[in-house]
Amino acid sequence: MASTSVQGITSSSSSPPPLYMHDVFLSFRGKDTRNNFTSHLCSNLAQRGIDVYVDDRELERGKTIEPALWKAIEESRFSVIIFSRDYASSPWCLDELVKIVQCMKETGHTVLPVFYDVDPSEVAEQKGQYEKAFGEHEQNFKENLEKVRNWKDCLSTVANLSGWDVRDRNESESIKIIAEYISYKLSVTLPTISKKLVGIDSRLEVLNGYIGEEVGKAIFIGICGMGGLGKTTVARVVYDRIRWQFEGSCFLANVREVFAEKDGPRRLQEQLLSEILMERASVWDSYRGIEMIKRRLRLKKILLILDDVDEKEQLEFLAEEPGWFGPGSRIIITSRDKQVLTRNGVARIYEAEKLNDDDALTLFSQKAFKNDQPAEDFVELSKQVVGYATGLPLALEVMGTFMHGRSILEWGSAINRLNDIPDREIIDVLRISFDGLHESDKKIF
Repeated sequence: MASTSVQGITSSSSSPPPLYMHDVFLSFRGKDTRNNFTSHLCSNLAQRGIDVYVDDRELERGKTIEPALWKAIEESRFSVIIFSRDYASSPWCLDELVKIVQCMKETGHTVLPVFYDVDPSEVAEQKGQYEKAFGEHEQNFKENLEKVRNWKDCLSTVANLSGWDVRDRNESESIKIIAEYISYKLSVTLPTISKKLVGIDSRLEVLNGYIGEEVGKAIFIGICGMGGLGKTTVARVVYDRIRWQFEGSCFLANVREVFAEKDGPRRLQEQLLSEILMERASVWDSYRGIEMIKRRLRLKKILLILDDVDEKEQLEFLAEEPGWFGPGSRIIITSRDKQVLTRNGVARIYEAEKLNDDDALTLFSQKAFKNDQPAEDFVELSKQVVGYATGLPLALEVMGTFMHGRSILEWGSAINRLNDIPDREIIDVLRISFDGLHESDKKIF
């Protein structure tokens, strides 16, 4: 069901409702799989940062399921059901199954069946061990045969869903495939940046060509441009969309700022190693850290984002050349200075562009009016502000935020003040106009 090649960035604006508390609810027969397949799957998912709800209690026959368990199922994005030979012998498991199917039908809950040591047809048609288990259920629940029929119907429903038959297959490889699929589905349904991003699709389309699908040596990719263009945002979206395809990933934010701090290089190296290896990494000094990165990651396919790099020295301590990382790795570097990238041999460089007029007006309107279009009385004023921002996303967001809820008179005063400022970079203008105002002047905005 899942692919492990680098497929580039997909564009998706969908995001799940915010009520979800868990990524995966795991349903399984404890005595069958707890100490083998289930524990290994849980470990693999946890290493990928996926939250798994596991109900591992042994309850005596007849004890009712607690409301907290129903809630856990409802608040999970996925349910993975591990069907084993004795799964159907447990009324507890079957009650879980009924609730899972209910959520699937009512809320679109995603259900993923795994057939561990049982044929899918035995589950769907209740044959073999499942037929024997239901013979016992019909005796034990003579006064509630409707419940038994419901169990059977739910088994048939789930057994016919797309899933994995892992019988007679390499267990570690099967678990890797399942975990990669779940990671992928989460990456396209739960981005770190959940807001609607104006103009992002065209940027992702360009970056697809830079990321490519080659499986050879690691590839360095640059994103450059002046401050306020949204380089970090684009890098974050890329990271969210494709990180599932890698054995490890890390987003190092504000490299320039952190590197300049005391012990900054060493701390960045520790973060890099710890996040990719999913274990606590201790780096005693930054030169030792270079050797640790080269030794421990040279065979690992990774995704690394180095955000806001402004000196070649920073790359020398974190990611100097492709040979440091395994085949298929992607190292994406954002920088205001294109020369920093070219001096380090980065050949694939995307020069971030400003927003076109339509997208700029949309972004500004989202901040100023909480809508994609300006209010009727503010159309011309909005176009003036948008023209002043010259397509810079950060400028549009800051201006829109400050203009939100202001009167037409206040808008006019703010625009006059901006027009009186001599030619300077727009970000500096904003800093002077908004952040640097005296308290007595801030009332204008």
